[in-house]
Amino acid sequence: MILTRSIRKLLKKTLPLGLGVFLIWISLSKLTDADIQSVKNSFQTANYWWVLLSLVLGILSHFSRAYRWQFMLEPMGYKPKFINSCMAVLIAYLVNLGIPRAGEVSRAATLTEYEGVPFEKAFGTIVAERVADVLMLFLFIGLAFLSQFDLIKNILFAKLPKNPLHTALSLCLALLAFYFLSKWMQKSKKGFFVKLRSFLAGLALGVKSILTMRKKGAFIFHTFLIWTLYVGMLYVASFALPETSGISPNAVLIAFIIGSFSYAATNGGIGSYPLAIQQALLLYGVSEIAGLSFGWIMWTSQTLMILVFGGLSFALLPLYNKKKKAE
Repeated sequence: MILTRSIRKLLKKTLPLGLGVFLIWISLSKLTDADIQSVKNSFQTANYWWVLLSLVLGILSHFSRAYRWQFMLEPMGYKPKFINSCMAVLIAYLVNLGIPRAGEVSRAATLTEYEGVPFEKAFGTIVAERVADVLMLFLFIGLAFLSQFDLIKNILFAKLPKNPLHTALSLCLALLAFYFLSKWMQKSKKGFFVKLRSFLAGLALGVKSILTMRKKGAFIFHTFLIWTLYVGMLYVASFALPETSGISPNAVLIAFIIGSFSYAATNGGIGSYPLAIQQALLLYGVSEIAGLSFGWIMWTSQTLMILVFGGLSFALLPLYNKKKKAE
C-alpha cells in the first residue's frame, strides 16, 4: 500500500511534465524545416515592446492578488507586510512550474514562516481565493458562450443530423441522460462523485465567506482586476506579431479560456499552452504556424517572468526579513 501511494505521488509529479515534453515532441514533429524557420523568424521579428507591456500587466496582476490576500487575512487579526505577500505569491508561481498545485502550500508556508500566520488559516484563505477565481473563470466562459454562440454552436453541433426532428430528438435524449446522471451522482458513493460533491459544497461555502467579509467590495474589485489583467496580457501581446495583431477581442477571450485550461494539463502549461493558443486562433483564421509562434512567445515570456521574479523573491525574502528583524 505504501509503495502504491509512493508510486501514485511520483506519477502525479512526473506525468504532467512527461505529457508536456510529449506535446512538444508532437508539435515539433509535424513541422517542416520551412515551418521551423518561420517560427524562428517570428521570434526574431516580434515587437517585444508589446510583450514587455504584457509582462507589466502580468506583474500588476500578481501585485493585485497579493493585495487581495490582505482582505482575507485581516478579519482574522493578521496584517502581513505587502512585500512579503507579494514575494509569497511569486514564489508560489515558481513552485507550480516544478510541482503542479504545490505553490498554494508553499505560499501559505511562506506566510507562516515570516509573518506568523498559522498554516491552516493561511491555506484556508487561499482556498477561498480559488473559489473566487473559479467563479471568474465560469463568468468568462459564459461571456465567451454568449458572444460566440454561433461559432460554438457550429463546432458542437456540426455532427448532429440535419433533420430537425432528429436534432430535437438527440437534444431531448441528451437532456434526459444528463438528468439521470445528475440524480445518480447525488446518490453515488464512488470516490470521484463524493469529491465532486465536496468540491461544490466548498465552492458554496467559499462564496458565502466572500460575501460576508468586511471589505468584500474591494475583494471583488481586485478579483475582476486580476482577471481583466490576465486577458489584457494576451490582447496586448497579440500586437507583437503581424499575423495576430488584427484578431478580435472575442478571439482573445476564446484563446484565453482554452489557454487557461491548458495550464492544468502540464507543469506551467509547457507544451500544452502553445498548442491550445494555436488551436484557438485557428478558429479565427490565424495560420497554424503563426498561432503556434504566438503561443510559444507568450509561454516563453510568462515563464521567464516567473523564473526571474519568483527566483528573486526566493532569494530576497529571507534577506528582507532578516534586515527587518535587525531593525
